[in-house]
Amino acid sequence: MSSSKVISFFVAAFLTLAAFMPHAAQAAPQSASFQIPVSTAGTQGTFTGVLRITNFAVENNALVATGVLTGTLTGAAGSMSSVVRTVTLPVIAGANQAPAAAATAECGILHLELGPLDLDLLGLVVHLDRVVLDLTAVAGAGNLLGNLLCSVTNLLNTGGALTQIANLLNQILGLLG
Repeated sequence: MSSSKVISFFVAAFLTLAAFMPHAAQAAPQSASFQIPVSTAGTQGTFTGVLRITNFAVENNALVATGVLTGTLTGAAGSMSSVVRTVTLPVIAGANQAPAAAATAECGILHLELGPLDLDLLGLVVHLDRVVLDLTAVAGAGNLLGNLLCSVTNLLNTGGALTQIANLLNQILGLLG
């Protein structure tokens, strides 16, 4: 099982645990961590070690886990070397690759409703019963104006649900650590 799938599994477990945790949990202390065994094998050799997750965050609108990967890399010829690296991984496998259905996100720009409208323009009378104007920007590959307008409308957002999930996971991480 790949490390991305393992992380996805543990996030699902974290979210399940979160439903039963008290709401008064404090922010995760800096020393909190959660360890996941990691082992891979390939043509270059094998790696066996532990990923110690220390923090969850939101980067580029994706939930990521940051931690320290430590272990031993054994080369194909039998040479061994120690590995200690800080890594940042997407929590959900393929999080940086949006599926085709999610690739087009819509952002509401303007919703305007006007009641009945009567205009008299120098003898030309215009009557409108009701006017509803909806402007929606569609973000996605090749939609430059849609991407720009969605970015502008989200300037005041504080991160939304992903930030809340990251904060919740950090609280759970603090309770487990």
